[in-house]
Amino acid sequence: MTSKETARPFRVLQLTDPHLMASEDGALLGVNTRDSLDAVIADVIKSHGQPDLILATGDIAQDGSEEAYRVFGDRLRAFSAGSAWIAGNHDQVGRLAEVAALYGSDRRHIVGGGWQFILLNSSVPGKVFGELAESELEFLAGMLEQYPDLPALVTLHHHPVDISADWMRDIGLRNREDFWRIVDRFPQVKVVLWGHIHQTHEKQRNGVQLLATPSTCIQFTSGSRKFSVEDLAPGYRWFELQASGSFTSEVCRALDFQFELDQTSSGY
Repeated sequence: MTSKETARPFRVLQLTDPHLMASEDGALLGVNTRDSLDAVIADVIKSHGQPDLILATGDIAQDGSEEAYRVFGDRLRAFSAGSAWIAGNHDQVGRLAEVAALYGSDRRHIVGGGWQFILLNSSVPGKVFGELAESELEFLAGMLEQYPDLPALVTLHHHPVDISADWMRDIGLRNREDFWRIVDRFPQVKVVLWGHIHQTHEKQRNGVQLLATPSTCIQFTSGSRKFSVEDLAPGYRWFELQASGSFTSEVCRALDFQFELDQTSSGY
């Protein structure tokens, strides 16, 4: 074991797709999204304690409202760690950025625990699919060039690879080849992390761990050919990162949360 691996790991919490609303009783397919987020936060504290960093990977608001973003920021006061938020397809990008700045959560590049974290905006106004603007691709390459010796975790909202749910094939990252062309140049990239798909995904690609995480509210059915949700508890992802570049990651769920899911819906 190296000296880099004897120190306490750097703990990172990913929260994704909470779909909060201005209304306190705002629900998505029968699930009150504030209540489900509260249940997830309670489980994090009970099961893991305090993280060192929180990554919120999009669709923070279902309705794009300022109130929803403020609720999210206030809920995160349960943690002593700072957070960083990125937009998803349901978010209102400008409003999210304004409120995130109030909470010190508008950071796009973070160095901590011997790692670097690069947050990309893949949202396209008015569209469900994602795309990385040229400025985002340049930002990604620039940060990786600037910190060649730090293991990197890159995160965005949209999935940059095909997944097993056929109905989501056309709503992922459109210019994924441009994204991977950059990532493939930099061997320090250890993790690519996203949300959007409301389910777990774990694969390897050229030595990079590809990870997606359940929503803090409803879950999409894995492998479904058409839109479908399944009766799984809200979840989150927990990382423990070593400065050497090694890490562990696990998906956890708020199994005590009680809810009645509307499984008859054809969309959300």
